[in-house]
Amino acid sequence: MSIDNVNSDNHFRMNLEQTIINQDNCQLPVELKHYPVIYPQMVQWGEMDALNHLNNVVYYRYAESARISYLQTLGLFDGSAMLLAQSSCQYLRPVTYPDNLLIGVRCQRLGNTSIILEYSYYSCTQHAIVATAEAVIVRLDGNSEHKLPWTEEERTRLFAFEAQKGHVPKS
Repeated sequence: MSIDNVNSDNHFRMNLEQTIINQDNCQLPVELKHYPVIYPQMVQWGEMDALNHLNNVVYYRYAESARISYLQTLGLFDGSAMLLAQSSCQYLRPVTYPDNLLIGVRCQRLGNTSIILEYSYYSCTQHAIVATAEAVIVRLDGNSEHKLPWTEEERTRLFAFEAQKGHVPKS
């Protein structure tokens, strides 16, 4: 997959992002300018907890959707198994319904068989980063038995993709 194909990625996601931005009068925030994938997420009323704010588990579901979008955009969600080895989330501000989030996703570090992704959750209502998160993904072969290294072509593609937004992951 070429970098041109990566740039043309998922039209639905881009249209939803534009809808959220227009609907909330939410500009693409400067805080997310170095994130090559910005995943739009509408907060649903049913995701609130007893304290009337977004339940902590929901942030992990949002991160999963954003992660899959990132990997699909790069053509890395290809049938090889991806094992979530570790994840964490830091809650900075409570999120309440109604709100729309823009979730920036980028590679923090690309290892031999792993990738560390970082996320920033931007609230269009609060005009602020409301949470940050990190996930370690280990790539496995099709049988999920052995770690599968990233190819040189995949590494080159990922670094070129990240560089478009002025970000250089560690390796």
